Amino acid sequence: MARKTEPVLLSGGNPQIAKGYGEAPVQAYIAAMPGWKSGVWRRLDALIGRTAPGVRKAVKWNSPLYGMEDDHWFLSAHCFEKYIKVAFFRGAPLRPIPSVASKTKDTRYFHIHENDEIDVAQFADWVKQASQLPGEMM
Repeated sequence: MARKTEPVLLSGGNPQIAKGYGEAPVQAYIAAMPGWKSGVWRRLDALIGRTAPGVRKAVKWNSPLYGMEDDHWFLSAHCFEKYIKVAFFRGAPLRPIPSVASKTKDTRYFHIHENDEIDVAQFADWVKQASQLPGEMM
């Protein structure tokens, strides 16, 4: 009988999940997120699905990606030891603008820490706005 192996956590705590398209690899990523991060992202993943009907999902570069067209993505998440980094690839035009700047002029980040109270309405609004912009081709 084969033993179920746990996904490897890369440095910083990000799960190492094989590249794949669709719901299954994203749910595998979420299940492998360490500690509190899994529950938080499970709720936000569901919110993304409700806010952007028809959203496409994938895991690439050990991160879940969300987009409205094949290989054009508007959002990703990545685990770090103390927070989840949410990337809005066309985040500069979002209003209000997400709080963390990037080296890439269009990208903006939103960090989620363990005890943060997430403004769900604001997050949903960012998702709605971002899903209506051209996605980043990756």
